[in-house]
Amino acid sequence: MQSGSKRHIDIARLKADVAAAGVELLSAHCAADRIRLQYSPQDIVNFSEPNTLKKAIASSQALCRFFSVIEAQMTNGEDSGR
Repeated sequence: MQSGSKRHIDIARLKADVAAAGVELLSAHCAADRIRLQYSPQDIVNFSEPNTLKKAIASSQALCRFFSVIEAQMTNGEDSGR
């Protein structure tokens, strides 16, 4: 995906997509909390399907990397506005 000022973006669509992603992320967070509150990490490791755990871990790591970039951009924008 391109970035920069030469690329036209549909801002309304972007806002709607970010809002929808926020709802989906909240749902995923709630699901993870339910598991976290019911089971110990050791039980999760011992009794879950390894491939399912690996995919969940990879997804959460990718989300963390993505939102860390967004957070850095937000921080840089705040710093340059001062």
